[in-house]
Amino acid sequence: MKNSRVILITGGAQGIGKALAQHFLNLGDRVFIFDHDRSSGIETVQDLQPSGDIYFLHGDVAVEQDVARAVEKAHRLGGGLHVLINNAAISVNRPLQALTLEEWNRVIGVNLTGPFLFAKYAAPLLQLSAGCIINICSTRALMSESDTEAYSASKGGLCALTHSLAISLGPGIRVNSISPGWIDTALYKKAGIAPEPISVEDQNQHPCGRVGEPGDIARLAEFLADAQNSFITGQNFIADGGMTKKMIYI
Repeated sequence: MKNSRVILITGGAQGIGKALAQHFLNLGDRVFIFDHDRSSGIETVQDLQPSGDIYFLHGDVAVEQDVARAVEKAHRLGGGLHVLINNAAISVNRPLQALTLEEWNRVIGVNLTGPFLFAKYAAPLLQLSAGCIINICSTRALMSESDTEAYSASKGGLCALTHSLAISLGPGIRVNSISPGWIDTALYKKAGIAPEPISVEDQNQHPCGRVGEPGDIARLAEFLADAQNSFITGQNFIADGGMTKKMIYI
């Protein structure tokens, strides 16, 4: 059996982050999830503990002291750090004239400043393990719907931060990003949150014939986290069922 790695996942209490935690636990890794939602974090640990070693770290990705403390604790309890997955993200979608500066700054803080801070504090440990960083970006870095300025800007910045970090931290640390399209996370949400319905039309508009599943992202993250794939860095991998390649005319 391979040696257990230490995986740190931000925003790991719900959605894609929780699915990533489950996936890496199933691979035999030790997982630390960092999240601002304390009740969700506790719930996720209870849900996933039967699968392996999982720990919850509470804090705000945009607060430097919280980030530094979380990385130190993961290192101390885990005995090292091999993979950092920057997944935490929020969105505030409203018309430009209604979007406040406070809302803009909060989205940028969580979605872009957070990954910067985690990379900064995790880098010395990842150098020791020849580890990697995986940023969960978005197809919104490449295309938009109306009223998504803050979210799209943050994800565009994260995509750029990915290749910048790859150059600054290599050799030694690989840095890549994954840009999911529509992913149905209904099975990985906090208890009590009703799933959003997905229609046949929703599924069929995708060239691959379906909406994405969290496992699609987790398997790609597994590939990028594998040390054997050491020739891949600075790249953004789109997992969207082909939607960014589809021409749509009205």
